[in-house]
Amino acid sequence: MSEVKISAEPRTEFGKGGARRTRRAGKVPAVLYGHGEKPKHIALPAREFAAAIRKGGANQLFAIEVSDGTQALALPKAIQRDPIKDTFEHVDLLLVRRGEKVTVEVPVQLTGEAGKDTLIVHDHDTLSVTAEATKVPDHLEASIEGAEPGVQVTAADVELPAGVELAADPELPVATVTAAPTAEQLEATLPEIEVAEEEIEAGVGEETAESSEGAEAGEPAAAGGEESAEAKTEA
Repeated sequence: MSEVKISAEPRTEFGKGGARRTRRAGKVPAVLYGHGEKPKHIALPAREFAAAIRKGGANQLFAIEVSDGTQALALPKAIQRDPIKDTFEHVDLLLVRRGEKVTVEVPVQLTGEAGKDTLIVHDHDTLSVTAEATKVPDHLEASIEGAEPGVQVTAADVELPAGVELAADPELPVATVTAAPTAEQLEATLPEIEVAEEEIEAGVGEETAESSEGAEAGEPAAAGGEESAEAKTEA
């Protein structure tokens, strides 16, 4: 994976308030750490960072040039996103060196087509691997071509590029091939689903009725309480 050059500025404001002001300025709060160095708080340009992640993935290598003159090579270690706005809230960046090996989680893509009338369950969509920091793959591939029901693709079956070693358990399931349900089986489950929905609706109706009864029964007590309070006030 080729590295992406990105500028950064030192960050002097911390906490939630400082982070919000950084994001309002169109930047992403981030921290650089690793190799025993003191963590360095920086702000990255939001648009450039987002574009790099969209293209290279969560393991994109960054060549960071900080405005104070320092430079760093780093990999994203943890990325926090806003699930509603789909923006980046904060990034932890791990300092790396050329030639250094790192262990990272890499996405796994399934290739090929399984046998007819099968259903594919993607058990794990990432795998832990070890590779040189400048040669981390953006994805891995596992073939399910012609796979029949009962076949299970494990981490050991995933194709690894040269120089990349598997760090996960070789027997870790990546994908499982099962028989797709028939039309008859799907129809047989419909009555069960309908009964379950009716039971849920009935339960909600009973709870609503009980709540209404409880509220009605509580009205006299509430009124009496108010009268007692008024009487005490007048006294």
